[in-house]
Amino acid sequence: MAIRAVLWDIDDTIFDYATADRAGMQLHLEAEGLVDGHDSVDQALARWREITAEQWARFSAGETDWPGQRRDRVRAFTGLELSDAESDAWFDRYIVHYESAWSLFPDAVPTLDLLAGGYRQAVLSNSYLPNQDRKLRILGVRDRFETVLCAAELGVAKPAAEAFHAACAELGLPPEEVAYVGDQPDIDAAGAVAAGLAGIWLDRGELGGRPDLVRITGLDQLPGLLRGDTRFGAPDTFR
Repeated sequence: MAIRAVLWDIDDTIFDYATADRAGMQLHLEAEGLVDGHDSVDQALARWREITAEQWARFSAGETDWPGQRRDRVRAFTGLELSDAESDAWFDRYIVHYESAWSLFPDAVPTLDLLAGGYRQAVLSNSYLPNQDRKLRILGVRDRFETVLCAAELGVAKPAAEAFHAACAELGLPPEEVAYVGDQPDIDAAGAVAAGLAGIWLDRGELGGRPDLVRITGLDQLPGLLRGDTRFGAPDTFR
């Protein structure tokens, strides 16, 4: 069956999350006077991401709500017994710095525009809809997508098949007619394949090492892949 729709991940796929996160954390540490509390910005960012992953797992398991996971991230990172209001204020100040560094990858808009004539496009993100919808609007690409679905509202996250199937149902298409593009080999590409979609791993860092996956190293390769061009490692049966 031919691919009729492309389902997208957002962070580190079309949006340069890693760069924005690092720049935002550096500015925030400087503004908060926390630079001396860490060996380096990279060390602080690694700790922040570790805490974020821990709190996302708690949120996914239903152990906390969205504001709660943010507050607990702040408390764990600072080591302070902050009130809810103090934690919210700290996070809000961080967000200002983080958002100041937002940008799309250079290949995102050209690819979205090139695919628009032949494929329906939507988003499935392991995040929170108000956050991701706002992000796409600020970045100027929300109108490229028919719908934006997020794990927080679905009640299930990638790589669970139910998350991918919910997005396909929203599009009114069977999984075999939908391709999923994301930067995580297991959560995105392998998860999509297991759910019956055409999973595509966007390996911007050219890590390789996953011959089981259809892999591209830039979004400029995606249109050719969807048209059946096998130059980028796609099996001959990819449609």
